Amino acid sequence: MALSTVIPVHDLNVAKAMYAKVLGVAPHTDTAYYVGFNIDGHEIGLALRGQTGADAPVLCVDVAKLDELRKGLLAEGAKEVSAPRQVAPGVRVCVLADPDGNPFGLRGA
Repeated sequence: MALSTVIPVHDLNVAKAMYAKVLGVAPHTDTAYYVGFNIDGHEIGLALRGQTGADAPVLCVDVAKLDELRKGLLAEGAKEVSAPRQVAPGVRVCVLADPDGNPFGLRGA
């Protein structure tokens, strides 16, 4: 199972410089809306605040059937933070919150 953490930030350039120093690596992805670092197979991403719909870091899980899992989780009490949206060719993400309000993301086709 692949996991990633997306951290919402106000300024990608400032955050990119800080996290590059903290993590000790340069980003592998550096766009106007997302900066990604790979730390031993774990993706640490920076996204502009407002893109994830959450104000806190979001743990994301790669899933095979995003729509099916999302529907089941919503039926079990999860709340939708942001609806599924395409972020890359063949890749969609959404953010839900557990019953305690903790955000988590699903990433898949």
